[in-house]
Amino acid sequence: MEETLFIKPIPLAATVEGLRTGQIDLIAYVDEMCERVERIDVHVKAILPEPDRRARLHAEANTLQSRFPEPADRPPLYGVLVTIKDIFHLAGFVTRAGSAVPPELFAGPEATCVRWLRDAGALILGKSVTTEFAYFEPGPTRNPHNLSHTPGGSSSGSAAAVAAGLCLLAIGTQTIGSVIRPAAFCGIVGFKPTFNRIPSPGLVYFSRTVDQIGLFTKDIAGMTLAASVLCQAWRPEPLPDNLPVLGVPDGPYLEQSESEALEAFEHQLTQLEAFGCRIKRLPTFADIEQLNHLHKHMVFSEFAQEHSEMYTRHADLYRPRTAEIIEIGKKVDPKEIIAGRVNCSSLRAELESQMIDAGIDLWVCPAAPGPAPEGIQSTGDPKMNLPWTHALMPAITLPAGRAENGLPLGLQLVAPFGADEYLMAWSQMLADRLGDVLAE
Repeated sequence: MEETLFIKPIPLAATVEGLRTGQIDLIAYVDEMCERVERIDVHVKAILPEPDRRARLHAEANTLQSRFPEPADRPPLYGVLVTIKDIFHLAGFVTRAGSAVPPELFAGPEATCVRWLRDAGALILGKSVTTEFAYFEPGPTRNPHNLSHTPGGSSSGSAAAVAAGLCLLAIGTQTIGSVIRPAAFCGIVGFKPTFNRIPSPGLVYFSRTVDQIGLFTKDIAGMTLAASVLCQAWRPEPLPDNLPVLGVPDGPYLEQSESEALEAFEHQLTQLEAFGCRIKRLPTFADIEQLNHLHKHMVFSEFAQEHSEMYTRHADLYRPRTAEIIEIGKKVDPKEIIAGRVNCSSLRAELESQMIDAGIDLWVCPAAPGPAPEGIQSTGDPKMNLPWTHALMPAITLPAGRAENGLPLGLQLVAPFGADEYLMAWSQMLADRLGDVLAE
């Protein structure tokens, strides 16, 4: 099979409009998507197997049609197939979190965000593959753009499923870089809202201080629709009249990127500036190594606490890299954990103060150090996402051209805390007006 056949990201907004109006037959749509899963996912391995998936979805689709016979009454995600990262509890499914640890030890009620999706009319296609407990031990998922490369992680299956056209919307999480990075590697849009804009109950937590639920779609129009359903108190913003002022975080943070990614980023900045965006370079994250260390020790310690009882009883069932961070986390000084939590707020205040003083609308930077690495034993490095996750600020990645090996690159945009709607509006404007520029 040609690898290009593995790529078919499907637009969410246009499809749901067809489903709601009846222009797209719901049962036929379910069959078409199930057939694609059966044909493509044996290669991509993004979605966990399920016996009688199609029969279940037929029954749920029939129930949905009975509940909403009139198009005008149909909810905003009527009939759309969604995948859920396998660290969320989902009624009727076992949560395994990519691990051999007995799942009954961390079972729980259905996640709030899943209930909201169901209330909005979505149909759950199934669970998507995650790395073990959302860290670095990978699952079997491959990058749909090139099956010999990683799709990123930890939301590996979620990103790959959208890129491969197996679903229109997928749910993931980010503790360091697990939404923005895989979205960039797979050439789609990834959105990590402000901390707790999407409530997290029903999640198998890694770090309660910074775990953030994120979304994957083909484009910004679909992401805007999904965000309006899942983000608390969403207030749509009109498209801005002017191009944004973009801040570049110059210094050691940016220098963490590979030379090819930096070259592509500089080209994107040149194109954006030529089109009318103002670019301001500011020295930022001068102590990036210290920040990286502080964040990782904080989340490793919280992860160790979450797994304290389970690890004591089942250490032999944890894979090596997962066990390693538990052992590191157990030794972290409590003062360092407190310092990390305090720094989340102080870093955010510092970044937002810089934005105000310099008149910056958004930060802009590479979404990953480079394209997806070869092989699936590593999910890539999340260091380009870590500071923004630590500051709990909303971030989004837009597809932004390709590396020399043909794999996608992403452009990361970051807004102030709570300014998710403005970030989405700016992103829609950039995608509408600058799509061809970003693709170069």
